[in-house]
Amino acid sequence: MTALTLDRRLGERQRARARAGFVVPALIVGVVLLWALLPALFTGQSPTETVAPALQPPSVEHWFGTDATGRDLYARVVYGASQSIIGALIAVLVGLVVGTAVGLAAGALRGAVDETLMRVVDVLLAIPALLLSLGVVILLGFGTTSAAIAVGVTSIAVFARLARSRVVSVRVTDFVEAAYGSGGTFFGVLWRHILPNSLTPVIALAALQFGSAILQISTLGFLGYGAPPPTPEWGLLIAEGRNYVATAWWLTVLPGLVVVLVVLSTNRLSQALRGGDAA
Repeated sequence: MTALTLDRRLGERQRARARAGFVVPALIVGVVLLWALLPALFTGQSPTETVAPALQPPSVEHWFGTDATGRDLYARVVYGASQSIIGALIAVLVGLVVGTAVGLAAGALRGAVDETLMRVVDVLLAIPALLLSLGVVILLGFGTTSAAIAVGVTSIAVFARLARSRVVSVRVTDFVEAAYGSGGTFFGVLWRHILPNSLTPVIALAALQFGSAILQISTLGFLGYGAPPPTPEWGLLIAEGRNYVATAWWLTVLPGLVVVLVVLSTNRLSQALRGGDAA
């Protein structure tokens, strides 16, 4: 057996393992997205009504058990997906759109504009994300939308720096110079050539930030700055169960496990988008 054949077989095995490692995270994210869009397909229980005695452990009838008021915890986790997922989408969109616009302007215009925008980005990066998000959500008011916007503001600087670095590198490539040489205008070249060729790593970062946004929104919900009770939200569910850790472990462990699995899955998908071993 030749070395080339061995390398080929090893490569095929690696790609097979990569595909297997990609399928499970994709399924988890897909199921959670369906929870957010069509929760009634996954549970017939109400997320806000008492359906059983309080603090019942997980069973066939109530997969995640019941909470301190007798509500089905699985139903609350399923319906809570809409708050966390939609909030994370809003947060990523805020960071992606505003951050990419800032990075594009800084990288394309250069000079004083670049210096000014990057100093603002440096200031945002110097502020701890949780402190910045708390400040924004206090200004906007409590609620999932406010928490999502606050989390999005904390990610603007990250998107801006990445977008700027890509624009700076793409701007000096031969095809961009050729576009200018063939009579292309500044904004035309920027829109048709520089921006599309700078977006791939930015989109991959958006996938990574999606998981981070879920975690941050859950943190704000845990601290009481997210959706108000009795609206189900993953961070709020964990907060409601923290006083029963010793007697009803499922109230915090199971919603927390869902959050962890979703965040890890989105991180794995982000690696695939960046052209990792799943490619």
